[in-house]
Amino acid sequence: MRSVLQREFLLNAKLLLLWSFVVGGLGLACILLYQSMEGEVASMADAFSNMGAFSDAFGMSTLSIATLEGYFATEVGVVHGIGSGMFAAMIAIGILSKEEEGHTGEFLLTLPISRSKVVAAKGLCVMICLVGFTTICGLCYVLGFAVLGESISWEYFYEFMGLQLLMNVEVGAICFALSAISGKNRMGLGLGIAMICYVYDLIGRVVPDLREYLWVGPYAYANASEIFSGAKVKVAALWTAGIVIVLGVGLAFFLYERRDLAS
Repeated sequence: MRSVLQREFLLNAKLLLLWSFVVGGLGLACILLYQSMEGEVASMADAFSNMGAFSDAFGMSTLSIATLEGYFATEVGVVHGIGSGMFAAMIAIGILSKEEEGHTGEFLLTLPISRSKVVAAKGLCVMICLVGFTTICGLCYVLGFAVLGESISWEYFYEFMGLQLLMNVEVGAICFALSAISGKNRMGLGLGIAMICYVYDLIGRVVPDLREYLWVGPYAYANASEIFSGAKVKVAALWTAGIVIVLGVGLAFFLYERRDLAS
């Protein structure tokens, strides 16, 4: 199992570093731009907070972008949310199916290791990559605050990064289950799932009838503007996340154990 985990991590290390520094770098650039744009942002804050549905969708009606916290939540929070969701989908959607698509499954399963251990090793690799991604991005953002010589509420910052990690695990669990079903790398499907989840949350914050059902999607509890405005996370959303993660991982084990893999 350890050898499978090491092999998978080495294969995905380049993707991990690339996405971590791209998303983290974009967030860092946004933070560093804040000081040079502080005057312009302050003058636009009132206008952005009164743009109706647009302001509600991006949290500008609850937080002022004239403050570093509000700027981080509405700008960097969106960049990180979309980027991390896409990374979670990409890393998980093909990690099991690639063995069949690349015709390496037959060799892998001749090794003295059970299918359940293969799934466990690959699932653990996905989790390590998601933790690594969150850590690298978080360090990039902290570096930005340090360069500016400014600080934000660290309690809200750690809560945001932790809930983003949970959201990534939920998206990853869905794609992990799909990877056990398909014999091909469905990267487009994985990215589509991540974007559908994000758009559902975005629309739900604009359409009143959908607002009560936001807890169904993974972005509901990881919204930066709500976290930094001090709103409490809905327990129903966290329970839903836990159930989806358990079902996704459980289905991956169940389906991969019973599949006939093409040679």
